[in-house]
Amino acid sequence: MAYIQSLPPQLDAEPEEDLGPATMSGRVLEAWADMQASTRRLVSENPSEGRLLFYLILSDLVFFLSWTIKGVLAPTSAAAAVMPLQMGGILLVGFLMRTAAMYVLAAAAFAACRVAGGRGSWRDTRAAVFWGALVSSPFGFLAAVIAVGMVRAETLWPALGDPMFALPPYYIGLVPFLWFIAAGLAAVHGMARVGWIFLILSTGTVALSVLGVYLSA
Repeated sequence: MAYIQSLPPQLDAEPEEDLGPATMSGRVLEAWADMQASTRRLVSENPSEGRLLFYLILSDLVFFLSWTIKGVLAPTSAAAAVMPLQMGGILLVGFLMRTAAMYVLAAAAFAACRVAGGRGSWRDTRAAVFWGALVSSPFGFLAAVIAVGMVRAETLWPALGDPMFALPPYYIGLVPFLWFIAAGLAAVHGMARVGWIFLILSTGTVALSVLGVYLSA
């Protein structure tokens, strides 16, 4: 297709002398600055399945912690009104299922990218999705901190209890989550337009959300 470009040369070649940041925090900061370059570096290191799974489980832990904070320990009044009483149990089940769900997401992304002309492998696609999930996880935790701050501030500014202000911290983390995954997929599949992948991922997320609401009604 028109937006396909050639893959970076020799993704699976030996790493160059400049291996980039050695610490996890340094790698995450590098990814925030240039997710595509960071993903290419990760793929060039030929990561094992255990390493990829470690990244995914680490993002699971941050996901569980952030939603425990903003969904169970200190939900805003508007959020508490729409969340079920069994939120703690739902979070635990969600945490256990998230790893499998991310593999499903990676498989769907791999199939869609290959249909669109992408050239990345199944392993490279998992690397892009799992690394994107980890890189974006601090934004979900930041949203939880903001939600807690809003709970504390509701007594001073009751307007913060309005759903228009109280609910966005619960979902805004999806934006960086989808964007970093889209950038990683673009890098490993040789696609020039990250925006198209982000748009497709966002549309799929909205469709699944609507379906979930319909089935739970």
